[in-house]
Amino acid sequence: MDSFEWNKIFGGVLAGLLAVLGVSIISDMMFARHLPEKPGYVVAGVEEGPAEGAPAADAEKPAAFYLASADIAKGEAQFKKCAACHNVDPGGANGTGPALYGVVGRPIASHAGFAYSDALKGMAGKPWDWDAMWAWLKSPKAYAPGNKMSFAGISKPEDRAAVIAYLNSKSASPLPLPAAPAEEAPAAAPAEGEAAAAEAAPAQ
Repeated sequence: MDSFEWNKIFGGVLAGLLAVLGVSIISDMMFARHLPEKPGYVVAGVEEGPAEGAPAADAEKPAAFYLASADIAKGEAQFKKCAACHNVDPGGANGTGPALYGVVGRPIASHAGFAYSDALKGMAGKPWDWDAMWAWLKSPKAYAPGNKMSFAGISKPEDRAAVIAYLNSKSASPLPLPAAPAEEAPAAAPAEGEAAAAEAAPAQ
């Protein structure tokens, strides 16, 4: 086969490659992908921040505010996600996590037979009071860095309060739920006459 035939073969192959490349470029231009502004799925444990320009969410009130009106039945339903690891029956055995019957008010890392993490052992002696339970259920990782619990926490304060109220009810002697703290009254605006007098007064 002489060089002319080889040149024809190489030319044909090159032309074919150029044709494929051209079709690919044109199809990409015609059928460009447009990703949605918001994904069609939500990753568990990840919370979206407020949209740009949207007002910030109200600051979370103290635990007692939510506990005063907590719904135990709602807490029982919420606790189902915890039941795979925790037992709340009287005399119940430890599971992946410690048994939680009578947990509200008892010392941290004190349930017999459970191998607590060093993070919780370091808090031994402190009680699981309302504020401790509140902070723990909001974010176990933030409350006791290095603990073994993989649960991300309960972000919604009403749900968190309901779970605490339910756990409190699972006790031989439940504690009375705290009363809601008094709302702080907004500072009163000065009367019109007082404001005028203040403006007229000379600076000291």
